[in-house]
Amino acid sequence: MVCKGTKVTELTPATLDPAVVLGPSGNLRAPTARVGKDWYVGFGAETWKELLG
Repeated sequence: MVCKGTKVTELTPATLDPAVVLGPSGNLRAPTARVGKDWYVGFGAETWKELLG
């Protein structure tokens, strides 16, 4: 799942575009968290609130 502002995009390995998850420095967007096999990349306040409970 990739968040950029209020936009949330759910990707699968088949639809993954590296440009979506990489920031301007070429690193993963911050914050990034791995929960099991799932990755959460970028900041979306509502998404993180839902994820963290």
